[in-house]
Amino acid sequence: MLKFDRNLLDKYNVAGPRYTSYPPATFFHTEYGNADYKESVIVSNKENPENVSVYIHIPFCPQLCTFCGCTTYTGMGAKTIESYIDALIKEIDLVSQDISTERKLTQVHWGGGTPNAISAKLIRKVTEAIKRNFSFADSYEMAMECSPAYLDFKMVDELRDMGFNRISLGVQDFKPEVLKAINRKAPRVPVKEMIAYLRKAGFSGINVDLVYGLPFQTRESFNETVQMALEADPDRLVTFSYAHVPSVMTRQKELEQYGLPGADEKITMLEDAYNSAVNAGYVPIGMDHFAKPDDDFAIALRDKKLHRNFQGYCTRETTGQVYGFGTSSISQLFNAYSQNEKTIKAYMDRVEKDGRAVVRGYKLNQNEQIVRQVINELMCNYFVDFKQVASDFDTSVSVVYKAVDFQLEKIQPFIIDELLELANDELTVKGQGRFVIRNIAMAFDPALKSGKGQYSKTV
Repeated sequence: MLKFDRNLLDKYNVAGPRYTSYPPATFFHTEYGNADYKESVIVSNKENPENVSVYIHIPFCPQLCTFCGCTTYTGMGAKTIESYIDALIKEIDLVSQDISTERKLTQVHWGGGTPNAISAKLIRKVTEAIKRNFSFADSYEMAMECSPAYLDFKMVDELRDMGFNRISLGVQDFKPEVLKAINRKAPRVPVKEMIAYLRKAGFSGINVDLVYGLPFQTRESFNETVQMALEADPDRLVTFSYAHVPSVMTRQKELEQYGLPGADEKITMLEDAYNSAVNAGYVPIGMDHFAKPDDDFAIALRDKKLHRNFQGYCTRETTGQVYGFGTSSISQLFNAYSQNEKTIKAYMDRVEKDGRAVVRGYKLNQNEQIVRQVINELMCNYFVDFKQVASDFDTSVSVVYKAVDFQLEKIQPFIIDELLELANDELTVKGQGRFVIRNIAMAFDPALKSGKGQYSKTV
């Protein structure tokens, strides 16, 4: 049974990047525009991975959850939503012209917002545009983030008919008082019944998201929520920590009237959730993700082939360079990052005029690409072989060490605390090192010297 070392967590609880990308999004700049993105897309055809991943962003929600930190919109009429979908398809049609048809599409991910809250007719319209412009691999993943409040069996059948094969359910909590406080509706179909139906319909990698640190949650109540989630038998379970930043997302301030769990209580919630999931047979992935032993994520972790992008964990077999479509979407190419306009109006206006709506981005040099790979391996697989990285970039180990500004004194505290081991140019994360993995990654990030960006605490 895992017991978090509170002294250890306190010691390493400092501000740092989440490393969903490297360099972090705080380095993106507005000097990168539409023409740069077009060039980056063309260059990406000759880079690895060869596979293509597509991200579709639907920014609409029937109602706004007060805990959410996403850029979303509510109260939009049918005409606005249809116009947005038309712009989205126009962007797909244009950008895809520069993506080689010889490359296979292995992953499509829909996020938002609440993608399943728009009509099946509009979802099908976008899906048909994707199929028209890309060549799907024989084995592909098409996933959607869904709110259970707007998901019924009929919608599941329609999604399956369109080719969707993975679903993530944003449950957050089962308790009515918690859902009411965060302005979120209860599931339309009981989650256990929905998961059983999804599995029968042919979906795999079925995920349940929970959030801890919300109003009215206690150690006991969240433990009950986790048990209910486990009883529903998902393939994957995630327990996210609620980040309270009302200065950035003003709607979060509404939650303060109810009171929020303290830091120590939140750690206890995570500790209990971790132990409950492991005792139920799930494999821990990262700090707060769990997967069944036969799930793709668990297998990829075992084989040191787990990967990550802005949409979350993925496997090297299914992930590709990510081409994002829609407001605020981020494209993650080998050579660059590109982000679209964040507001609906600006996005639609620019797509209508230019076919693209890039607002900022970043081009990576080879040193940054090397650092990205080292950090990604540490964050995902808790292991990095500097010899393999050197081989991947057709360079020497000494060049890799120089790129990450390797200094033994920077990792010495982790070695002393038995969180990290260095031998034969291989780094292995040990024990509770996975819970301070962001801190370990920071030791290989020379860009931190620039002081760009404000970051959340690492623990």
